[in-house]
Amino acid sequence: QVQLVESGGGLVQTGGSLRLSCTASGLPFSSAVMGWFRQAPGKEREFAAGIRWSSSSARYADSVSGRFTISRDNAKNTVYLQMNSLKPEDPAVYSCAVRNGMGLTTVYREYNYWGQGTQVTVSA
Repeated sequence: QVQLVESGGGLVQTGGSLRLSCTASGLPFSSAVMGWFRQAPGKEREFAAGIRWSSSSARYADSVSGRFTISRDNAKNTVYLQMNSLKPEDPAVYSCAVRNGMGLTTVYREYNYWGQGTQVTVSA
């Protein structure tokens, strides 16, 4: 059974930083893409960043590029999202997801498994 467990969310001031973690277990496939998505109240879920397990290839949404960094530790089965220079438009529930395949897609429907999400709040 695939499980994704996120941690690291919380409250931070504008301009501050947070690091989210997502630990995966039970992955039935060796080639996969891990993604971070976010959803704010009243808005659609949107792609933030993604990375391939097998390489350092990463992809970012324009809205976070240059501020967020995705990385992975294969030995720990963990993917991280380092979020710097947080803005008032960044608060959301951030969820990690895994996709069986190599395509670094931004489409959430193409991801197979999801974590429960972690709340990120940014104060003025």
